[in-house]
Amino acid sequence: MTYRTVTTVVTDTTHCKGSLEAAKAVASMHDAHLDVLCLGLDRSQQGFYYAGASAVVVQDNLAQAREDAMELETFARQSLSAHALPWSSEALTAQMVALNGAIAHRTRFADLVVMPRPYGEGRGHDAEAIVEAALFDGNVPVLVMPDNAEFPQTVGNIVVAWNESPEALRAVRQALPFLRQAESVSIAIIDPPQHGPERSDPGGALSQLLARHGVRAEVCVLAKTMPRISDILNRHANDRDADMIVMGAYGHSRFRESILGGATRHMLEVAEVPIVLAH
Repeated sequence: MTYRTVTTVVTDTTHCKGSLEAAKAVASMHDAHLDVLCLGLDRSQQGFYYAGASAVVVQDNLAQAREDAMELETFARQSLSAHALPWSSEALTAQMVALNGAIAHRTRFADLVVMPRPYGEGRGHDAEAIVEAALFDGNVPVLVMPDNAEFPQTVGNIVVAWNESPEALRAVRQALPFLRQAESVSIAIIDPPQHGPERSDPGGALSQLLARHGVRAEVCVLAKTMPRISDILNRHANDRDADMIVMGAYGHSRFRESILGGATRHMLEVAEVPIVLAH
């Protein structure tokens, strides 16, 4: 597998600036085409308007969303104009109620989606919804960039969070283009079950799979010395001076929407390095 199409969604010129730069770096690194979706959002809740005002308000909000999308496309084009990599940009608008479908439809043919951290000051529900739509509905891996972080010129050290789950295995497969480039890969296993299928050789089968893809990996079995798995993974990543973390994305259905689970959410909140997620 190689990355041939990298997509990023731009919703503002502040929080999305770092992810746009990261998307450019990843596309250049893998000789991929970069698609930039410039999204103007109508965040209104039309159910709160009285009937006579609904049509006017909806029209005004959509007009503002279109104007925002065009301004974001101008920003993206200025950022990309000096780069030789193949790229395209698209201005689109969506209402919050239709956001998941719009994002899933436009990201499902990408090999990788690059997004900023969906949690933090100044971020609304739409930031989380876009990441979830790509992961759960678009079924595409997502590279999440922490705040104020730059994508490394060389991805030398990678930590893989391994718990034998289908999500974790899919994340590994989707991250193979990065893993093959890495100098060091650590398969991090936290308190492996004593009666699990890998009890005699934790991480052994995954290590073999990676070796056959030209990836040299080291298995690191970690004790659960902290209450949160995410804290242990982050500490291990810091100890390894990791450039990236690869992990499965977990969630559950609530009112027919995919909601990121607590462990995944906390990891995105506190991680200091880029994270590749897959579901």
